[in-house]
Amino acid sequence: MTAKWALNSIFLITLFFLGSCASEYINDGRQVCFDQEVFPLIISNCTQSGCHNSTDNVARLDYTSPEGILKSVRPGSYSNSKLYDAITAPFSPMPPKPFSRLTKDQITTISLWIEQGAHTKDTCMAEVCDTSFVSYNSSLTVIFQGACTGCHSGSNPQGGIDLNSYAGVKSTVTSGRILGSINHESGYVPMPQNGIKLSACKIAKIEKWVSQGALNN
Repeated sequence: MTAKWALNSIFLITLFFLGSCASEYINDGRQVCFDQEVFPLIISNCTQSGCHNSTDNVARLDYTSPEGILKSVRPGSYSNSKLYDAITAPFSPMPPKPFSRLTKDQITTISLWIEQGAHTKDTCMAEVCDTSFVSYNSSLTVIFQGACTGCHSGSNPQGGIDLNSYAGVKSTVTSGRILGSINHESGYVPMPQNGIKLSACKIAKIEKWVSQGALNN
């Protein structure tokens, strides 16, 4: 009885967890842009070495292209999409350890995009770019989390570059790598790797922060 009770309890807890996941990620009415929000997020968190890229092709999935991502998506139904199931799995979510699990906001972005039809070719609204005040904590961390920290964080960050901390970001400023990479300059590895270039607004914010001394503000 004890073992049966324990199994039933685990089953019920799992159902509750999954039921909660299936309803908490669409309570946001904003329109999501694939190129500016979803694609960089998936490239950063799902196409690392040993994952879903054109070389490793784990589980025969290549997320370095919109077409590859759409193979794991059911447009209009995020809860019936394999991509959603993978990033919200209760015990072994993607990306796998040692990479960090996606945040609730990041899962919301992907879920909204799927629910809105999983369009990849829509014309996105122009970003409202305000660079009058740029700080590390309020402006840059959200950019890095959306496009960089899937690869550049954790106990073994790609290239030894940790962009999940101020110290790690500041070291790339000192070496000149961050501006060279995000601007796709000759002699630097273009970032985000495998993905599209950061928007002009995001680049402008990073450049403004660097020009003001790259402060921990």
